[in-house]
Amino acid sequence: MTKLREAVLLHMRLRGLSPRTIESYIYALEQLSRFYWRALETLTCEEVQAYLDHLVTNRKLAWATINVYFSAYRLIYEQILNRPKKEFSIPRRGRSGKRPGVLSQEEVKKLINASRNIKHRAFLTMTYGSGLRVSEAVKIEPKHIDRDRMMLFVDCGKGHKDRYTILSQKALKLLEEHWHLNKPFDYFFFGRDRNAPMSIGTAQAIYHQALKRSNVRHVGGIHVLRHCFATHLMEHGTDIYTIRKWMGHRSIVTTGRYMHVTAEHMKKVTSPLDNILNKV
Repeated sequence: MTKLREAVLLHMRLRGLSPRTIESYIYALEQLSRFYWRALETLTCEEVQAYLDHLVTNRKLAWATINVYFSAYRLIYEQILNRPKKEFSIPRRGRSGKRPGVLSQEEVKKLINASRNIKHRAFLTMTYGSGLRVSEAVKIEPKHIDRDRMMLFVDCGKGHKDRYTILSQKALKLLEEHWHLNKPFDYFFFGRDRNAPMSIGTAQAIYHQALKRSNVRHVGGIHVLRHCFATHLMEHGTDIYTIRKWMGHRSIVTTGRYMHVTAEHMKKVTSPLDNILNKV
């Protein structure tokens, strides 16, 4: 798919898709081509749908992963190859009804403290304390720290949107300790190349290593820390519009999906009947 691949890459670059999204789309297209061992241009709509059904029923991929495949195939067949709707049409995928995993505040504390490396502990603390996506956390630079307002500037988050989010005092202190000890250059959380941010894979490994040492229950990858940030803010009474702003969500509905009502929070809620009768 050399010429087609070049056309797809050009289209995605011009649309301003992130490098991670481009990589995911290309992988999805390669998997489809290998499944049939044929050029993508020759595949029919029925064959594409059959492969998608294979991913859903046989491979049982996660909902979010399936959506990547759907989006990649719509892009190439509808926007690159310009297949008319009567020749190519796949149904839109809805949102998953599954709620993201969440840990209690005590579990998050145990997880962070389980990391013995100051750089790793600072990374986990910043991710949770500011509600960051892992792709945002690895790219934190000194210039992003606003000490006066205790805010963190997130440079080009998802959808190429800049935003500010809250900066934790505890996280800032750990960041300073990491700075004095490891003396990073451009990025606080560098990889093997000290001039470049650590990889997403390394960040996930740091999280899972701390998770294993802490004996905290496994409810998902490092993105769980972002879920916990939003949920714990809600439990402490922060309004959903502020959380939406700090999380960088376009829609309030998206923020609402992160708002778990945990067992601990439910214990604090009383029936309105009890409130009425107590006043009598």
